[in-house]
Amino acid sequence: MSCNGFDWRSLLVSTSVLGLLIAAPAAGQQATNPPAPTTDAPEPDTAQQEDIVVTGFRASLNSALNLKRQETAAIDSIVAEDIGKFPDSNLAESMQRIPGVALSRGDGGEGRNISVRGLGSQFTRVRINGMEGVSQVSGSDIRGGVATGRSFDFVTFPTEIFSALSVRKTLSADVEEGSLGATVDLRAPKPFDQPKDFVLSGTARGIYNDISKKADPRLSALVAKKFGDTFGILGSIAYSKRHIEEYAYSAVDVVPTTVYGLAQPAGTANAGIIFPFCTPVGYVYNGTPVTSPAAGYTQPNGVAIGADANNCSTGNPRTSTKAAYDYIMSRTGVNGRPSGGVFLPRLPRPVKSSQNQERLAGTLTLQWKPSDDTDVSLDGLYSRFKVKRLDQMFDARSFGRAISNNGQPLTSVRDIEVDDNGSLIHGLFDGVDLRSEMQDERFTSTYRQVNLNLDHRFSDTFRVFGLAGVNQSKLDVDRLQVAIDSNDTRDFAIDFRDSADIPKIEYGIDTTNAALFQYGPPLANGDQRGQLSNFIRRNTITSKTVELNGEWQAAPDFTVQVGGQYRTNKYTARERQLATNTPLALPSGVALSSFTSVTKGVGKNLDGLLQDFVSIDPDKFRSAVGLDSYVYCTIECAKGTFGGVEEKYWSGYAMVKFNTENTLPFALRGDAGVRYVRTSLDTYGPITTAAPAGSLYSSRFVISEVSRKYEDWLPSANLALDITSNLIARASAARVMSRPAYGQLIPAGSANLVIQTASFSNPFLEPIRANTFDAALEWYFAPGSLISVAYFYKNIETYIQTTSQSVAFQDIGLPLTLLDGTQLRPTDLFTVQRSNNTPGGPLRGFELNVQLPFRFLPGALSNFGALGNFTRVRSNINYVISPTLSRTAPLVGLSPETASGTLYYEDKKFSIRSTVNYRAAFLTAVPSGSVDADSTSNASSIFVDASASYNISDNIKLIAEVSNITNETNRLTVDTVRKDPLYTSYFGRTYALAVNFQF
Repeated sequence: MSCNGFDWRSLLVSTSVLGLLIAAPAAGQQATNPPAPTTDAPEPDTAQQEDIVVTGFRASLNSALNLKRQETAAIDSIVAEDIGKFPDSNLAESMQRIPGVALSRGDGGEGRNISVRGLGSQFTRVRINGMEGVSQVSGSDIRGGVATGRSFDFVTFPTEIFSALSVRKTLSADVEEGSLGATVDLRAPKPFDQPKDFVLSGTARGIYNDISKKADPRLSALVAKKFGDTFGILGSIAYSKRHIEEYAYSAVDVVPTTVYGLAQPAGTANAGIIFPFCTPVGYVYNGTPVTSPAAGYTQPNGVAIGADANNCSTGNPRTSTKAAYDYIMSRTGVNGRPSGGVFLPRLPRPVKSSQNQERLAGTLTLQWKPSDDTDVSLDGLYSRFKVKRLDQMFDARSFGRAISNNGQPLTSVRDIEVDDNGSLIHGLFDGVDLRSEMQDERFTSTYRQVNLNLDHRFSDTFRVFGLAGVNQSKLDVDRLQVAIDSNDTRDFAIDFRDSADIPKIEYGIDTTNAALFQYGPPLANGDQRGQLSNFIRRNTITSKTVELNGEWQAAPDFTVQVGGQYRTNKYTARERQLATNTPLALPSGVALSSFTSVTKGVGKNLDGLLQDFVSIDPDKFRSAVGLDSYVYCTIECAKGTFGGVEEKYWSGYAMVKFNTENTLPFALRGDAGVRYVRTSLDTYGPITTAAPAGSLYSSRFVISEVSRKYEDWLPSANLALDITSNLIARASAARVMSRPAYGQLIPAGSANLVIQTASFSNPFLEPIRANTFDAALEWYFAPGSLISVAYFYKNIETYIQTTSQSVAFQDIGLPLTLLDGTQLRPTDLFTVQRSNNTPGGPLRGFELNVQLPFRFLPGALSNFGALGNFTRVRSNINYVISPTLSRTAPLVGLSPETASGTLYYEDKKFSIRSTVNYRAAFLTAVPSGSVDADSTSNASSIFVDASASYNISDNIKLIAEVSNITNETNRLTVDTVRKDPLYTSYFGRTYALAVNFQF
């Protein structure tokens, strides 16, 4: 975004990095409960200075800074500002203040996943109260679809049930394996963490978004009671509802006209030439008349392609102009052939996404401390995230369809303009098939965990601690997709001349008139009249952990620690689908108007470039067609997902911890050790095969089973040298590993006949392994202050890629009977994807971090402060594009630069702060999965948030918050050269008013 050539984004980022920019403090402990002091710890050379008591945000920063300073590993923490009050409304958004952490946003712009030092969320492990957990959600396909991996979706948990989080960037031998980027520890509060014997705290928020224009509640409460000095109980609960409306333009994909054109058969005058659109009347190419898209070609059902010399198909006249058609044919395409190298949006469409979210979570902790030597606690945690999501889309489908389903070669091109790279600028077409598509998804993500923690000191030199627990993450999804069609429409125009991100689209028909659309089985000529699909799915991940550790202080500054752990992770996926996706004829007396309405707000919220349209009401549709009576099936008819993965981990470690402060002239603290882990893997999944003769269905699943084992030795060391009382140098080295996603390990293969893709997983995938090195210098130059610089290097030995190539369906290995009843031919090309281990590559970068309270300023100015961080990362991976082509590019999900900055003011009564977060553009897929596109990318973004609070009394506080002040959008593009717009969404600003009380 620029004005008269001036880029305000660059200025904002530069200002943030050089001036305000924030880096968060932070560092948490793994096994112990971090203290939450409210005073600055005096520095050795400033002990004579007067201690200044601080509370709120500044106290949170100081607590985290003290934790960071004490650690030997590279750990950053965020501590609650007050009882039941985390610094931010979203855990992932809080972590943006930590150097090296970048945020990926989900629906409504809310923080969903994090990447750490350039490594995406799949490389980050999250532990809740010491146990590894996985949180699952479902989303639109552009945002990953139904979760099948090990990533943690922070959107499912409210912040109010946690008191601290820490991001561990370097590992010690006592930390379980699985992280390549970072291990994040989330910690719920305990009774004996509280400052008083009885604590009652609560917060009530009202939240308003300027697009949805609805006010939503968000409530939380915490109560804790200590019974003497030995027993305590603490409970917390949080509840919220949120209405989201998000408006977007989506291309789904961008493809060259060569993909869906029609090659002429051998022996004809123009053999091998691809005619991508319906030819003009009397068209002559290379001296040869072309009176139909392909002389002698027929559809699979035997109907001739091209009705006659004047019509592309029945009722669809040839209106292509010779100038426009010659332009397409003159562009050099694949292999130097004049095949029409013009890049068009595959399904250009507006999208309206509406969501109703409901989030409920709570914790219950019983803590017993019979003496200073014994601490036993039972921790329970529950979270439920319930979403009803409705996506409404209006597609122009002809540009993404082959001749076999009446696509591009039956569409006339009257006018076209492209840029030097072949990307569409403006086009006018006839014979375009339009589709109003609805996706109604209802999912519930639940998380349950209970764990018993024991810590007992037998003597001054010997301590035993451990835990035993179980957690379960369950995701239930019910997704219904219904579409209605209006075929062969005229005067369809798409125009990017006034906007690079969102085109102006004119449809040539009244898009709000349901009478112009159809729903039912395909016609004899292959014309589709709508679409129907429905799946019901459940993913379950159950984890069990038993861990025991022993710590022996062999000398005053030398400790030996050993331990062992046994864990199991069991992932299962079950899905049912409609036995047939062919729309049935509507019942007697039912018309489209019985289950349609007009989608509102599209034109208003997308700058008037796109239009409102008729859409399906999911509840009315279910009732009108009697969907409850339809037949569903799974493995018996090769429908849905059926599979699972069970992993067992046996691990043990030995490490030493030391401090030379009392034995050598210098103070060197650290730990060194090695961890051994053996992984046992059992997985099963479906492979589609032809059904036996006489079966009800044409295909079925055969269950494939795979078992294997592997082991890893993972040494690690962390050193912290106190150069002076305020200057610390750190160095760390470790070998790390990260396991493949569950979905990648299920031995399964299937094809999507609608979008002509096939995919296969790989149960023989090896983990991604790497050797890492980190070094840092930290200067604590004043109380509550820090300037630090850190360097990190990771030699990623292996990587996992999903490679794709175009393959004729008959060569995929799936039965040809799957094509029965469709318009597809065995020779039609499918994009086939499969996961494979490939060579990795190096990753290196550095972080700058500043924390500075302005105590040196006079009067009220001393209440100001600033945080700032900047991270730069570089990495290259050799991506396999095809069997004969590869490309070197950064890691998927890696932003080369990220920065964050906060300027705050806080006194005894009033507090205000504003945070700016910048993330540079990053790749989301390599290869893109498209033809003639090397990748897809997420554009750079700058998000600005602010919050303020006022203490009415010692017990009551008023809070005001605003998110996304600048109304930033989420933008995706395809191909690094063309940068064709793929997805642009608006989700608006969010405001909140709250009152917090505590007694």
